[in-house]
Amino acid sequence: MCERQAMHRAYLSLGANVDPARNLRAAVEALGRFGHVRAASTVWQTAPLGFAAQPDFLNAVVLLETPLSAQALRERAIATIERQLGRVRTANKNGPRTIDIDIMLFDHAVFDLDGRHIPDPEVLERPFVAIPLAEIAPDEVHPETGQTFRQIAARFDPQAENMQARKEIVLLEKNVEL
Repeated sequence: MCERQAMHRAYLSLGANVDPARNLRAAVEALGRFGHVRAASTVWQTAPLGFAAQPDFLNAVVLLETPLSAQALRERAIATIERQLGRVRTANKNGPRTIDIDIMLFDHAVFDLDGRHIPDPEVLERPFVAIPLAEIAPDEVHPETGQTFRQIAARFDPQAENMQARKEIVLLEKNVEL
């Protein structure tokens, strides 16, 4: 008898501003090699933060079901995908990039991973994370605040935040019913 491997639910933010549509699609496809991409949000165009002299970013959030631990997901999957898509880390952490993938939430756990707090504080602070999270999992509860993603996203107005939905860029043909 074969035992079923435990699956984890990882909500990941994706952002790019160097050939962004292609790189977001390639990242989602590559994530599928490390589990099952169950949902992908609308792609949102946003102005760059901290370093304005660069193209706008395209951002999205995906839900990946994976057998990998958070550490393995970060080290084996995300690092590999970022490297394959040409991500170069520079002294300017807000500079242009081919792809940036971050773990926003992992299961309902609260922990630190490689110097980053999970759930990532950006879930509460950044509209380009909160709004896409609410799109794919509106009733999911933040493990520290007890708020749903819908409640968190309601604090932000996409128009006031200069966010533009790019519905012509499709990352996943059909989200799986959660």
